[in-house]
Amino acid sequence: MKFVFYTHSLVSDWNHGNAHFLRGVMRNLIGRGHQAVALEPVGAWSRQNLRDDQGETAEEAFYRTFPDLRSTLYDDAFDHEAAIDDADVVIVHEWTDPLLVKRIGAARRNGGKFTLLFHDTHHRAVSAEDDIAGLILADYDGVLAFGETLRQRYLRAGWGRHVYTWHEAADDSLFQPMPDVEKTGDLIWIGNWGDDERSAEIMEFLVDPVEKLGLKALVRGVRYPDAALARLGTAGIAYGGWIANADAPKAFAQHKMTVHVPRRPYVEHLPGIPTIRVFEALACGIPLISAPWDDAEHLFRPGQDYLVARNGEVMTKAMKEVLSDPALAASLAASGLETLRARHTCRHRVDELFSVLTSCGTSRTTGQLNQPEAAE
Repeated sequence: MKFVFYTHSLVSDWNHGNAHFLRGVMRNLIGRGHQAVALEPVGAWSRQNLRDDQGETAEEAFYRTFPDLRSTLYDDAFDHEAAIDDADVVIVHEWTDPLLVKRIGAARRNGGKFTLLFHDTHHRAVSAEDDIAGLILADYDGVLAFGETLRQRYLRAGWGRHVYTWHEAADDSLFQPMPDVEKTGDLIWIGNWGDDERSAEIMEFLVDPVEKLGLKALVRGVRYPDAALARLGTAGIAYGGWIANADAPKAFAQHKMTVHVPRRPYVEHLPGIPTIRVFEALACGIPLISAPWDDAEHLFRPGQDYLVARNGEVMTKAMKEVLSDPALAASLAASGLETLRARHTCRHRVDELFSVLTSCGTSRTTGQLNQPEAAE
């Protein structure tokens, strides 16, 4: 089958975690013998910031790392109808321009034989409700929501005909343990500052405990304001800026543990949705300690796959325990990796996507699904 993904960017993962997941999904589809191509807008915010921050070498590195992935830029003159006419499945991300979301829906309504899905991987359904409510989704065959609470939000609001839960996951062909890599630090956190959605939490669950324990720690990510960078400095935490997602497994391997600091909108309004870094960290076999979040869908085994710290004091204690108890660290790493490989790889998500397509797909799509090569 031919899959076309409308994404904010496939090439850039600068403050754009959804690129991680889509790359893994596309690579898995291609590995199964399908076609998978991405379309991204000219001048996308993430890609432009990547260029400004890193220059063109970062984009060149993407194509060297992922030679099997294709991404085509589109502008106002782009013929979207022609681009998707021979597709079997078209998946449109929620950061796509609303007028284009409507236009692609019209193409489906006006004779398009492809299955058309809308993909939401953000919290705007609760934090910017009018933005999502204003999208024209009546012509979409289904909605993929990256958490059950988000799915329920769509159902209650009447957005979309059929809504399915489709969590993010780790590309375990890329994210895997590297036991031969030498440990050079105690703790690493790979995460972006964001829009003050977890500023206090970063201080309570990361910066303050590291400072109290005097750990050798590294932070990688973007959009840190000057005040935050200054605070990292006073806590003795090194700041490395942006890191290509493909380089994250080695960075995890060089450290003894990591943390999860969820964004406030998910904790308060969309429980059960972790960041993609939880999946990726566990896939790398690094011990993980998490700030509080409600694993409402029982994705993991809290206390076994990772430790949970209800406040900064408990986080400090947990960090000390993981560093001083090799057996505990090994147990957490092994358990988290076991759960990840059993349930949360991009391979699993492609299987789930095929189930969705069986449920709401057009005859063109379901006919292709019944062919042996699509079921491997």
